[in-house]
Amino acid sequence: MTKDELDAAMELVHRFMPATPQYTWPLLSEALGCEVWVKHENHSRLGAFKLRGGIVYLDHLRREQPEIRGIVAATRGNHGQSLAYASGLFGLQAVIVVPHGNSEEKNAAMRALGAELVTTGDDFQEAFEAAGRIAIERGLHMVPSFDPMLVRGVATYAGEMFQAMPAPDAVYVAIGMGSGCCGVLAAREALGVKTSVVGVVAAAAPSHAISLREGRLVEAAVSTRIADGMACRRPDQRALDAMTRSLDRVVEVTDDEIEAAMRLYFTATHNVAEGAGAAALAGALQERSRLRGKRVALILSGGNVDRAQFARVLSA
Repeated sequence: MTKDELDAAMELVHRFMPATPQYTWPLLSEALGCEVWVKHENHSRLGAFKLRGGIVYLDHLRREQPEIRGIVAATRGNHGQSLAYASGLFGLQAVIVVPHGNSEEKNAAMRALGAELVTTGDDFQEAFEAAGRIAIERGLHMVPSFDPMLVRGVATYAGEMFQAMPAPDAVYVAIGMGSGCCGVLAAREALGVKTSVVGVVAAAAPSHAISLREGRLVEAAVSTRIADGMACRRPDQRALDAMTRSLDRVVEVTDDEIEAAMRLYFTATHNVAEGAGAAALAGALQERSRLRGKRVALILSGGNVDRAQFARVLSA
């Protein structure tokens, strides 16, 4: 992605949402022993970074295929909210497929945004495969979970961050299906920033960590109880290729570490972070011995956690 492409994506996204803030937090800096900045994607109008990708993807789809009347996609929540909202902006029908046991509050949010919700499958991968069948049966456009246009949209948060704060030594970002991490990598390249990018993977959803370590796509079972936004069983090869080329390293964090990071975010900043949203902080906490004296950016990618789940985490 070029700087001109990033600038155009930022101009488009900012028609529909303002830039989100990035703040330093003294108690987080104290906990990590370094200067900590947080990019607050939990402050977007949908509570997560995915909105940016939905806007750019559907704007492109509308211009390239104006005959399309509806879309279908699979999600654990934030991708689906993004597409439900953006479909309303661009006059499209949205069918969103979720697996059984998905977040009830995310499901309710997608319905409230106008999406038709279909529940099927035991995990994200089965929901994704069902969405492909629905696309064929109903003549809908299938929106993937990873795509260059989604990455271009998501990269706008990193573009905002890199242009609004002093250059960080490292950025920690969670890896779900890869758009968030690849967006940071793309913005870094477009802006010529030298910052290290560290990808954070849930140890209970290790497919990306294993695939990057072995240099090939490897499916792996998912058992995370908290990081639904990172619950990927089968990575996208294009995301793996981009991360293999440009990612500095990968850190694996346990569910316990993610929940501890959720508690720390609330204690230190009074911000709500969902599991995937807190993963970057969990990764930095694991590596705090190598961060002393540095400037570190953390992507708080979302705050859409169910009330009962958040209450359980806070009470631990």
